[in-house]
Amino acid sequence: MAEEKENIQFELTDELIERVELLIEQKNDKELRKLLNEFHYADIAEILDEVDLEEAMYVIKLLDSETTSDVLMELDEDNREKVLRNLSAKEIAEEIEELDTDDAADIIAELPENRQQEVISQIEDEEHKAEITELLAYDEDTAGGLMAKELVKVYETWTVAGCLRRIRGQAKDVTRVHSIYVVNKQNKLIGRLSLKDLIVAKSDEKIADIYITSVDYVYVDEDVEDVAKVMSKYDLEAIPVVDENMTLLGRITIDDIVDVLKEEADKDYQLAAGITSDVEADDSIWELTKARLPWLLIGMFGGIGAASIINGFSDAMLKFPALLMFIPLIQATAGNVGVQSSAIVVQGLANDTIDGNILNRLLKEFMLGLVNGLAIACVVLVISHFAFNTTYHESLTICIALIAVIIMAALIGTFIPIFLDKRGIDAAVATGPFITTSNDVFGILMYFMIAKFILGF
Repeated sequence: MAEEKENIQFELTDELIERVELLIEQKNDKELRKLLNEFHYADIAEILDEVDLEEAMYVIKLLDSETTSDVLMELDEDNREKVLRNLSAKEIAEEIEELDTDDAADIIAELPENRQQEVISQIEDEEHKAEITELLAYDEDTAGGLMAKELVKVYETWTVAGCLRRIRGQAKDVTRVHSIYVVNKQNKLIGRLSLKDLIVAKSDEKIADIYITSVDYVYVDEDVEDVAKVMSKYDLEAIPVVDENMTLLGRITIDDIVDVLKEEADKDYQLAAGITSDVEADDSIWELTKARLPWLLIGMFGGIGAASIINGFSDAMLKFPALLMFIPLIQATAGNVGVQSSAIVVQGLANDTIDGNILNRLLKEFMLGLVNGLAIACVVLVISHFAFNTTYHESLTICIALIAVIIMAALIGTFIPIFLDKRGIDAAVATGPFITTSNDVFGILMYFMIAKFILGF
């Protein structure tokens, strides 16, 4: 029995990097090409991200255009920008011609405007050039900006035999054939074709007699996040893109949607951490400062507000010093509960699982906050009384304040994201520093107001 080939996961090691660098230094093209041909283009891109620009350029120019065009798409954006700056318009055009139209348009869109036209003018395939130019005209955050022109379509008037011949011709330009779309004479999408139905049908049958009229699609100006939701909901590997007249324009594949979801997740994660724009660890100090400073300033003013409230009750703390000890507990609990509630709501909004009346949701959060508050208050009651020797009234004050603060934080953490979403603002901004800061301030205010009512200062 033949030995089964083991599937070994690619691992980027220092030894591999050193070997590549040595082969480049020796200009041993034969061995370098042999080594790199063993790897997937994504793995080659990972290697090139670790070497210097001159070495990366050496490899880019060594390998064939079909491979290097795919490698370019996988490179880190900053490294790709550097590589493109060191390629001529003609060389970029040669790489572009090996890419699908959506990837080609993405590469060109990263170039300065004056270079874009230079590169486009160097593309020899006129049809490819026209399709790329069309894609560049769409907003990058719409289905049109994400779609590829490569697809397999058939006309309802074709016979099965004629359809098979034409599909073979179209499939040569399509990396993966996920679906076969059916159009009428006006190129309007009217359905899809099952490969099984096509194979078992008689050769003289018309496509009109066997195609499926039910087909999911998105409009060309639809937001990419909405496209992602549709494809996720119906488990689609690809979806056709049409205009308002149902004219078939292109298709979006699942790999592009995965990239969109990753970008959105990164963006939401940064917003939740209080970073206002898309940045990476390698960005300049100035760019990182601009992204981080706004929320830090908001947090600073929130802290000043909390300090002002505490200062306003300084006399009460001299009389009841136990109140001072539990301020960190109140602030931390309020912040944590608010972040938990807002994170769940933001996730639900992103996945379209938040529905129903907002009052019902707030009532649910109220009950949840009440249960959690009672549980935490019971623990704190015992600890504060026996470990910190607080009086009965002081312990009662702390516990009631905790319950009230937890309920308040849960309601704020639920309401704010929904409110922002209904105003067209990214709800992810509600998590992290925003909720933490607001709950700190309101939590401290509620704490002392309850203490004033119970302790009578």
